[in-house]
Amino acid sequence: MSNLDEARRALMARQGPGARYDAPEAPADMLALARTGTAYFARFLNRLSDRALYQSRTAGGDTPAHVVCAVSYQARAIARQAEAITAGEPAPPLYDSADQRQATIELGATLPARALRHLFDHSAVHLNVVWRDLPGPGCSAPAPDADGQMQPFTDSVRARACFIWSAAFDLGNGARQRDVPAALRAAGCTEFAAPGAA
Repeated sequence: MSNLDEARRALMARQGPGARYDAPEAPADMLALARTGTAYFARFLNRLSDRALYQSRTAGGDTPAHVVCAVSYQARAIARQAEAITAGEPAPPLYDSADQRQATIELGATLPARALRHLFDHSAVHLNVVWRDLPGPGCSAPAPDADGQMQPFTDSVRARACFIWSAAFDLGNGARQRDVPAALRAAGCTEFAAPGAA
C-alpha cells in the first residue's frame, strides 16, 4: 500500500460516515499532483503583494494577475465539463475560442487584488468538489481538451496538474524546478526542464 493510500484510509477513518470521496475509478495519483500543485501555486500567490500582482513579468506584458486568471478560468472550464458529465450530458468545450479565452483573461486581470485572490480560491475549491463528486464512469467520459480534441475526462486532471505547477513559475517570485515532483515530469508535462535545474 502506498503512502497516498495510507493517508486516504486515515482521512476516511477521521471523517467518518457521510463524508464524500473521489470515485475508485478516479486517477488518484494525478489528482494528488493537481491538488499539491494548487497548494504550491497558492503559496507563491500569497507571497505576492497586491501591487506586484499588476507588475509586468514578461516581454508580452503579462502580469501575475493574468496568470491567476488563466489558472482560475481553466479550473472553471474543467469544472463545467465535470458538472455536465455528472448530469449525464455531453462535456462542453473548455473554451469557446482562443480569442474569447484571452479576452476573458485580459478583462479578469483588471480585477482588484482581493477579487483576484477570491477568484483563485473559489475556482480551486469548486474544481476539487466537482472532481470528488464525479461518478466513477464519468472519469472515462469523452471531453474536449484545450485544442478541441476528444479525450477521456481524466486527461483534464493531468492537464490541470501540468498547468497549475507551471503557472507557479509564471508568477515569477521564487518557484523552483527542484520542487516539481518527478511523477509530473513522468506524466508528460513538457513545461519543465530536466531534473537538476535550479
